[in-house]
Amino acid sequence: FVPQARGKVSEIINGAIVHYRDDLDLQNLIDFGQKEFSCCGGVSYKDWSQNMYFNCTATNPSRERCSVPFSCCLHDTTQAVINTMCGHGMQARGYLEASAFIHTNGCIDKLVNWTHSNLFLLGGIALGLALPQLVGIVLAQLLINQIRDQIKLQLYNQQHRADPWY
Repeated sequence: FVPQARGKVSEIINGAIVHYRDDLDLQNLIDFGQKEFSCCGGVSYKDWSQNMYFNCTATNPSRERCSVPFSCCLHDTTQAVINTMCGHGMQARGYLEASAFIHTNGCIDKLVNWTHSNLFLLGGIALGLALPQLVGIVLAQLLINQIRDQIKLQLYNQQHRADPWY
């Protein structure tokens, strides 16, 4: 299911890029991912044109026109303060010129590669989450069976009483 998974990841990342400024939590998640994986955008940094604040059309009045978020930038470890406008105008530049200032590779391939290299970890987490739910299902089924047995026992006792006035 690799092509379907890659397609779904692309769809999610592109949707997140479109709604980047709409939700602060989403914005922080994208910024964290781009910093952690040293990437920018979905396939490339030019994917940020899908966002209404970052697109490069001449009719865009935003100050961030043709820019990318600061999380795409190559950070200098000697700087104490992060320049949040470091991605200004990067979409108007070519790959080679922009690569001196920002990460030009997309996050989709990096995320898929990370997933492939951590399959056992992800499988262990999935199993760890599924196992308690399976135990809960088994215990619920046992409880249902015990309730049914109690109902059958009560019906039997009601039908076979020695004293009809009891």
